[in-house]
Amino acid sequence: MKKNNFFSGLKLNIKFTIVIIITIAITMAVLAGVLFYEQEQGVINEAKTYMGHKTERNMSQIDTCIDSINMSTQFFLADEEMLDVLNAASEGRSLDLDTIVYFKETDVKNLERLVSNNPLLYSVRIYASNDNVSEVMPVLYKSSRMTNLEWAKENRSGWVFGYNDTAFSSLITSQRESLAGLITPISDYKNGTIGTIEASVNMRTMFPALYEGTDSERAFFKTDDGQIYYDEEQNEDASALMKAISEAYSSNEKENFVDYINNNGRRLVVSGIYSKKLSGILISFYDITSNIKRVYSTRNFFVAVMIMVLLLLAFIIDFIVKRMLRQFYVILESMEKVRQGNLNVRISEESSDEMGELGNSLNDMLDKIQNLMQENIDREVLAKNSEIRALQNQINAHFIYNVLETIKMMAEIEEKYDISDATTSLGKLLRYSMRWGSGNVTVRQELEYIQDYMALINLRYDFPIHLGVNIDEQLLDLEIPKMSLQPLVENAILHGIEPLGVENTVYIKGFIENEDCVIEVSDSGRGMSEEEIAILRKRIESAIDAKGGKGNGIGLKNVNDRIIMAFGKQYGLSMYSRQGMYTKAVIRIPANNKRRETDQDPGRQ
Repeated sequence: MKKNNFFSGLKLNIKFTIVIIITIAITMAVLAGVLFYEQEQGVINEAKTYMGHKTERNMSQIDTCIDSINMSTQFFLADEEMLDVLNAASEGRSLDLDTIVYFKETDVKNLERLVSNNPLLYSVRIYASNDNVSEVMPVLYKSSRMTNLEWAKENRSGWVFGYNDTAFSSLITSQRESLAGLITPISDYKNGTIGTIEASVNMRTMFPALYEGTDSERAFFKTDDGQIYYDEEQNEDASALMKAISEAYSSNEKENFVDYINNNGRRLVVSGIYSKKLSGILISFYDITSNIKRVYSTRNFFVAVMIMVLLLLAFIIDFIVKRMLRQFYVILESMEKVRQGNLNVRISEESSDEMGELGNSLNDMLDKIQNLMQENIDREVLAKNSEIRALQNQINAHFIYNVLETIKMMAEIEEKYDISDATTSLGKLLRYSMRWGSGNVTVRQELEYIQDYMALINLRYDFPIHLGVNIDEQLLDLEIPKMSLQPLVENAILHGIEPLGVENTVYIKGFIENEDCVIEVSDSGRGMSEEEIAILRKRIESAIDAKGGKGNGIGLKNVNDRIIMAFGKQYGLSMYSRQGMYTKAVIRIPANNKRRETDQDPGRQ
């Protein structure tokens, strides 16, 4: 029962239009999807590359500040004069005036010069363990001065971040500057802790990314203990976003990273680089939401334009298809008249395309319908005549076989066994020539034919010609084109052995070489000169025309051509010879083409 649906009920021109539009739409959708996906990925990858380079530059600045602070701290720790002053203060000893003056004019000035010459440093200060010391600004201070600092109140050491310089009054130092410093206790084996070194830099100097932020770029530093440092002058939205990112990325991240994330609709590229020296991670993020939205806006505009273009194309394609199918509808109308029995209808030619050809073909068909009965009768007569000829050929073949059998029996009665054997061989040759319509035989069958051929050929000559066969048993079932080896044996006898007129032998050798079967047919006859063998090879390879005539190589060429047609150009026939010594024909065929079906002899019933 015919199934009806919406699409099957449409006219052919509408179906064509729908199929074409859907094909175009799918193609454009796939191309647009790939294009805009690649464009989006390009924006993301560009941002990742930018953030990765920027983070590395920031880390380089951090490492430079760290090195400056560490070098300054080590220099101060190695100052013997300073250590003597701190030990004296720790022990409660007072230094004489000359020692103090000399200390200020030499050692302190050298330390001050070290700090002043390093533009990265904010200050390097030494705080004594008590107040029993004369302060020498800007290097040496009393212990009470240190207690004004935030990190001293918390009794912290090591790296400290985000504190203000409250050691002095706001009239002397700017307490609005946020600092990062390395706090190092000074110890003596006798007096214990005799002082503290504070080497500091401005947070803007060590972490420029924290203060160079824009509306789309921000950064913060998170320590291993969870403290977060950033520019507190940023708006609340940026601060909230940084806190959300800090929760997503642990400060214990030990490897650098650059990620693309979606945070509540905001598309961010986040990069982080961990500093083992500071025990914290610098995280920067780049808001590319506007860039991604531009890609999406372009995509939506493209989709809208494509929809309008497809609607316009639908009308244009429908009009074109109708024009193209006009001849088809004319043919359809004419065929309906023919179906009703009007055989005089003819289709006028309006185009020269396939539809026009179809119309011409239908006209030709209608012209021939009136003669159909007579043509059917003629075909039946021809078919019966063909059957009669085929039967006659079969009768002729059996007649020849029966006559040969009769001759064989008469020779055996007269004890003419040579004639009987020759008749048997001739019968086998005839049977071999009239069977195997496929054109392929096994090597075993070809060798049996050659043995019958040799039995008959020896009747012609006064000298015997022997046949030597040395072929691996596994090669006997391989397929080769029929009459492939016999022409080689015949060529060896006619052109190699017959001119000498003496007893000789034709050798057939077969073996496996790699994945090929190689069969050699050779004789020790008169051979050929280098010029003759070169010409023969060219004739076999069709480089020279092999015209009819004895010794022109056309038989060998046919063997080579049939092998190439059967197995491919990598197989075929090769000839080798040396004058007065030998001639060798080599056939190369695949070693995996064993015969799968046994051909039947059509001459037998």
